[in-house]
This record gives sequence, C-alpha cells and structure tokens, in this order.
Amino acid sequence: MADQQDFIGISLSACLGENVFGFRNGDVLGSPEEVLNKKLLIDLTKLSIGSMISEGPYSVVYEGLYNSIPVAIKVIQPDRSSNVSPERKVKFGREVVMLSRVKHDNIVKFIGATLEPALMVVTELMKGGTLQKYLWSIRPNCPDLKLSLSLALGISQAMEYLHANGIIHRDLKPSNLLLTEDKKMIKLADFGLAREEAADEMTAEAGTYRWMAPELFSVDPLKSGMKKPYDHKVDVYSFAMVLWELLTNSTPFKGRSNVMVAYAAAANLRPSTESIPKDIIPLINSCWAEEPAERPEFKQINTCITNILSSLCSVQKTLSNHFETENLKPKVSEDPLVVAVDNYLLENSKKNGKKSCSFLRCFQ
Repeated sequence: MADQQDFIGISLSACLGENVFGFRNGDVLGSPEEVLNKKLLIDLTKLSIGSMISEGPYSVVYEGLYNSIPVAIKVIQPDRSSNVSPERKVKFGREVVMLSRVKHDNIVKFIGATLEPALMVVTELMKGGTLQKYLWSIRPNCPDLKLSLSLALGISQAMEYLHANGIIHRDLKPSNLLLTEDKKMIKLADFGLAREEAADEMTAEAGTYRWMAPELFSVDPLKSGMKKPYDHKVDVYSFAMVLWELLTNSTPFKGRSNVMVAYAAAANLRPSTESIPKDIIPLINSCWAEEPAERPEFKQINTCITNILSSLCSVQKTLSNHFETENLKPKVSEDPLVVAVDNYLLENSKKNGKKSCSFLRCFQ
C-alpha cells in the first residue's frame, strides 16, 4: 500500500506541475486517494486478462474482459509497479487522467486503471487493430479513396475536440490509431505524451520522428528534457503525414534513419505527392507547411475533407446514374439475322397488342 501512496503522490504532483489535470495550482482537489481511487481505479476481481495483442518497448497490450465486457489492457513494463521508474509513473499518471477527461466518438473510451500489482490502463477493445497493421496487411494496395478520407475525417474530428479543450496529443501516428472490426471507424489512443498547451516552452523531442513537426527537434543534438517553443500545430503536421499514408500506403521517409528524417523535415523536404489526387494536394501541403502559423486549424481541415467527400460522392452518384441509364437503353445489334427476327417479333407484338422481347437480344 505504501508503494501505491508513493506513486499517487509522485504522479499527481508531477502532473499538476504540467497542468494536465485541468486545475490550477492552489485549487482544492482533495486527497490523492479521493482523486484517483474513487474515480479512476477499477475492481481487479472483475478483470481477466487473455491473449496478447501487441508489445512495445514500454508496455504490453492484452485482450481481456471487465465485467464480462471485452476490453484492451495495457500493462506498463516492468510488470510490477514498484519496479517502474518515476518517469514512467509520471507518464502513466498523465495518460490515465488525460484519457479519463476526454470523451469523443473518435477517441478510445477509457474504462479504468490499476496501480497494484501492476500499472495498467483499461480501455474499450478495438477489434480492428491499429491503422498501421491494417495498412501493412493490404500493402501495396491502398484503401478505397472514400474510406481513406472518411478515416482522415474521424481523426481530424478527434483532434479538433482535443485542441478545443487545450490538449496537444504530440504522438499522432498510425500505430496510435485504432479501427473497429469492420475497418470503417477510427479512434485515437495512447495519451502518454499528451499534455495541456502552455504559453511557455514545452519539452522537445516529443513524439516519433517520422511524424514529428520540424519545430519539435533540431538538426543540432538536443539535451534530454530540453524545452522549445511550439504549439498545437505540431499535431496538424503529424496529421498531414497520416493522411499521406492513408492515400499512398507508404511509410514517410522510408529507409531513412531518425537522424536523416530530422534533417529532411528541418530542410523542408516532404514525401512525394505525385500519386495523390490533385484536389487533396493543397490540403496536405498546407498541413505540413514549414511555418506552424501557416497550417490550418482542424476545424478548417474538417470542412475541407467534408467538401472533398461530398464532391466525391456526387461524382460517384453521377457515374452510377449514367451507367444505369446506359444499361437501360436497348442494345441494337448489327447482325442482319437478329435485326430481321427483332422486327418480325416487334410487328407481331403490335398486331397482338402484347409487349414482346427479343429472345435473341436477351441472350446476346
């Protein structure tokens, strides 16, 4: 129990220092036990762990049941909370509180957390897996354009919600995006690096290089914990990379090391848009603009994607109607024998007052 109290004290004070709870210093919060135990911690006796879904450098995700409902269980490594470093405990505390605060159709639903015997985050189970695994599974093919844009819209709507609430995700990438079993709906997950936007400088090097905005790093080596000025527009840059992947099913800067990726982004180099529909290129170019101020807000991005989708659906409907109309037109054969029989049957149908159809045309 002492370990649990120590952890709560560490994570709560550390997170308050970065203001991710949405409270200002000096606000009355009650004891740490009241803040976390009653609202966020789950009953371990109702939790059962099943097979492993995925494994990362700092955590393992399992499929499981909580109150007989399918859930995903992320266990922070190592498997005992007393052995977890203070830094990882702070990140865990930040993720738990952040996830408990956000509620949106395109953000994975938080169910609860545990502190003992291990640090665990329990969320709804997304049976479709990550967007990254889905893209890998169909490579080199790309998702249907309409599906890609629909998924991009879901991501953008989640990000608009976060930014409207003053939250920066800072690690938007395909492996942190989860799909429903039918692959038609997407949800944002992993809030370990998320934090409230601050007016002063924030920790640099936050995120994953291939999707990180250039203002988050420098071509010169940065000291651990170094701070830099940036804002929520870092998420817009990351979104551009994800949208590019949805449309090309390729990896940004594939084959380049992290250092080379950093140099490329800092030099304002971007992946090729040659194979992307021309109506979408301006959106991508604006989202990964070198200057953060030139990148649009997610509200504008939502409007743009919605308009593109509407236009796409309109074109598809027009083509569909045209195809149906063409198929309804009688097919006139140039075969003299078929024409003669058709005329004969047509004349007979007029004489008999009945509608007739050419049996030859039906099997033509």
